[in-house]
Amino acid sequence: MSIRQLREDIACVFDRDPAARNTFEVLTTYPGVHAIMHYRLANWLWRRGLKWFARVLSTFSRWMTGIEIHPGATIGNRFFIDHGMGVVIGETAEIGDDVTLYHGVTLGGTSWNKGKRHPTLHDGVVVGAGAKVLGPITVGADARIGSNAVVTKDVPESVTVVGIPGRIIRKASTDAENRRREMAAKIGFDAYGMTDDMPDPIARSIHNLMDHMHHVDKKIDNMCRALSNLGDHSCEDALPELEEETFVSLHERLEAEREKSSGD
Repeated sequence: MSIRQLREDIACVFDRDPAARNTFEVLTTYPGVHAIMHYRLANWLWRRGLKWFARVLSTFSRWMTGIEIHPGATIGNRFFIDHGMGVVIGETAEIGDDVTLYHGVTLGGTSWNKGKRHPTLHDGVVVGAGAKVLGPITVGADARIGSNAVVTKDVPESVTVVGIPGRIIRKASTDAENRRREMAAKIGFDAYGMTDDMPDPIARSIHNLMDHMHHVDKKIDNMCRALSNLGDHSCEDALPELEEETFVSLHERLEAEREKSSGD
């Protein structure tokens, strides 16, 4: 383990954990950092044929941190394990740079045969608490695996996987997202938190409504152009502006009235 790697492993904690306050605290109280330090030394011993000593060190690390990393695993730079208790990383697992695991994650095997039995995680992958990634599968760069998901098949880049068994929730296309934002701005609606990465039936319904309104708008524009060509210019009149309070939920309105009455 080089000093550069140690610095990067510590620096990435500050990037991904807002609770981290200073370097001394990270070095002395973060089990994820302790585990990766022990792993890098154990891996150095493993690659030089000192496998028993490497396994002894990894076992000691498991006692100390609750994190089990086989010394034969391959782990890149800026690897961060948050909380860490119950994390298991198998011998043939391969992990790229800037990967984050939360507590209870298992990168395990599904076969007793020798050879590649554990998953490969490419750069930037995030695996949520309790997730199980099993078998010699590949998780593409920047993919997200939701908490408690069980993944046994390859995962493409930049997607989110949720559920048991893991289901891929693909990101919306840029064009669709831009179109929905334009429609939201037109009706005065703040479409925060709406993403196809989230399997929220209400968000999906709103997305469908936005898409439907976009197509209706296009048809109206076409009809207005046709009427204008025929000499009817009524479509040129501006539409009435929508009042913001039209889109305030009933709950918010009741809360506002309650605060007003309590103030009086």
